[in-house]
Amino acid sequence: MQQSEHDILSRIRKIEIKTRGLSREIFAGKYHTAFRGRGMSFSEVRDYRAGDDVRDIDWNVTARSSKPYVKVYEEERELTMMLLVDVSGSNLFGTSERFKRQMATEIAAVIAFSAASNNDKVGCIFFSDRVEKFIPPKKGKSHVLRIIRELVCFSPTSRRTAISEALRYLTAVNKKHCTAFIISDFLNDEADNAPLEDALKVATSKHDLVGVGIYDRREAELPAVGMIELRDAESGETVWVDTSSRRVREHYARHWAEQQHAVEMLLKGNKVDAVRIATDSDYVKELIKLFKQR
Repeated sequence: MQQSEHDILSRIRKIEIKTRGLSREIFAGKYHTAFRGRGMSFSEVRDYRAGDDVRDIDWNVTARSSKPYVKVYEEERELTMMLLVDVSGSNLFGTSERFKRQMATEIAAVIAFSAASNNDKVGCIFFSDRVEKFIPPKKGKSHVLRIIRELVCFSPTSRRTAISEALRYLTAVNKKHCTAFIISDFLNDEADNAPLEDALKVATSKHDLVGVGIYDRREAELPAVGMIELRDAESGETVWVDTSSRRVREHYARHWAEQQHAVEMLLKGNKVDAVRIATDSDYVKELIKLFKQR
């Protein structure tokens, strides 16, 4: 059912109120610490004081004034923050109070507001098995609200997933170093596994990548409720499963655990900090933990 303009604006407003508050009260300082600038830049000169490093003396100014002056540097703070958001079909799933897509929207909004409050640029890449939409990095609250609106309203043309496509696009459009959050359930098409590994190696050589894996607990473990029909949200294939069988449930859980372990090893092997967040959990705690470990 199509959302009315009033419903859309109401959702955007609710997300803005919630995530701006979280960003301002919880993440602002931790964000600044976790995502630093890329070096130091000259700011000004001042009088030499006892204890200053003599290597910082500005000899040109000192010679002209016959009085010692030192150069003062400050951190090059401005960053570009990119959000790579998975909008494939599997994200329209949830058995708790929200779908994975809704969780991804809130997390992306918190990160975007945190970046904006630090005067950083924020951009966004929506992806499925292709790049669905690109919002170039800009500063400011109005730009963050545009990103949130797109996250709320956007309908992809494809339902499948190929994370490598988003990473290749990131390296193509961002020539300068940036920090990029991959916000996805990481249920990648098997055919994309090898291309993804290659794309990760290239992307991590140029950019700082962070993985945020979102999942629903029912994806990890089936309840014993008898015969049920399961449908793959991306391929459309359906299958009947006897959940009353303990062997079936164990096989399902083992397959899920193996798939998640493979993702974790892939990210870890490419030095990508990552966190997994369930749709019914407190993502605030998980993000703080992620920020602290950086």
